[in-house]
Amino acid sequence: MTQSIIVQVGQCGNQVGCRFWDLALREHAHINTKGVYDEALSSFFRNVDTRRSDGENDITSGKIRSLRARAVLIDMEEGVVNEILQGPLRDVFDSTQLVTDVSGSGNNWAVGHKVYGPACRDHVVEKVRRAAEHCDSLQCFFLIHSMGGGTGSGLGTHVLSLLEDEFPEVCRIVTSVYPSAEDDVITSPYNSVLAMRELTEHADCVLPVENQSLVDIINKIQQMAHSGKPSQVIRKESTLISGRGGVGGTEKPFDAMNNIIANLLLNLTSSARFEGSLNMDLNEIAMNLVPFPRLHYLVSSLTPLYTLADVNIPVRRLDQMFTDAFSKDHQLIQADPKHSLYLACALVVRGNVQVSDLRRNIERLKPSLSFVSWNQEGWKTSLCSVPPVGHSHSLLALANNTCVKPTFTELRDRFMKLYRKKAHLHHYLHVGGMEHACFSEAVTSLSSLIEEYDQLESTKSLLWSDAPRLQVAT
Repeated sequence: MTQSIIVQVGQCGNQVGCRFWDLALREHAHINTKGVYDEALSSFFRNVDTRRSDGENDITSGKIRSLRARAVLIDMEEGVVNEILQGPLRDVFDSTQLVTDVSGSGNNWAVGHKVYGPACRDHVVEKVRRAAEHCDSLQCFFLIHSMGGGTGSGLGTHVLSLLEDEFPEVCRIVTSVYPSAEDDVITSPYNSVLAMRELTEHADCVLPVENQSLVDIINKIQQMAHSGKPSQVIRKESTLISGRGGVGGTEKPFDAMNNIIANLLLNLTSSARFEGSLNMDLNEIAMNLVPFPRLHYLVSSLTPLYTLADVNIPVRRLDQMFTDAFSKDHQLIQADPKHSLYLACALVVRGNVQVSDLRRNIERLKPSLSFVSWNQEGWKTSLCSVPPVGHSHSLLALANNTCVKPTFTELRDRFMKLYRKKAHLHHYLHVGGMEHACFSEAVTSLSSLIEEYDQLESTKSLLWSDAPRLQVAT
């Protein structure tokens, strides 16, 4: 069994991380009823004997003593981290996993990247190495951060490059929360575009999530909850709507939005944690879905996003689940992959689903989806037998698709509106090591990325339905 480490950076990264650990504990508690430390738990948790003062005595089998998350919490303000340490999850972390400061990055990428990055480098490396030493087979780093603020975007991307330097063989999967156009941080377009260059160069995979998409999804869920129809009563124990009833206790602002991201990660890692008839190694995500190193932005969709009152979901709902995964309403960014070009697609299915169900739905959907001519069979599938809490089955779709281009184009446009007027530039340029070239290189990198997606999309009209195959003489 392999292990993964979650590195959560900034206010948003730590709030999402808090929801992830809450829901992960609920999921394992729901399945692990005997209280035995097993391989599934070991993928994200250590079993520690707290009778030793140094807390270093890991118990690799037998009864669960005290679980410690395989995590590193980084923030240049102490508020969110202190809240976690004083809350119900306080026993899951200890001081050896924290890197904090008191002043914050002031919504400035340059402060996070150029000031706090070098200042915290040794501390971050020490904490990550310490977490890695407790792993028998470290497979993946999951970095969670936001793009709009200073610490998440600046220090977050600096930490990403550190992970590449220190652990070049370990896969780096980044979950990045992108700001909406109405974001209250005026400098978020600068922070996002500067961070984009680092993500393009140093990540193996990036799962972009847009704030506006999360808001839209939550609004739809709330409308369903208050529709009054008996068939649309949302289960209170659902891990997809709030923190109520979970380890976290009462619901907090953004819990519902953060739960969706946390469930994205739970579903993504399900095959690495639990048994199934088609297990997918985390390294296989980049191997199968990223044909070009820079084009590693994967559009994710999760279904169901809510739990209906139905106890036994019939087969037609299973088929509907596959249809939903390819509709724009279930995407975690504002995009429509069905009308864009696929480079590759992964389906991570959980629950009592057969390989025949998977094949039937892929064959049903294939005619309506456009794949690049050289990867017409570009599907990667995973079947995990353990369903999420409150569901009979679920589906996570990861698409490497040109539909991300409008998101990046809009981000560049918002960047250029500020940059043409040189608005707020002085806040960045007074930081040591920050120059005008950093801005021009970042926007050039983003434009180049958009151009690559453009070139691929232009081949969509050239696709042929039945490509000639090589004939082998016998």
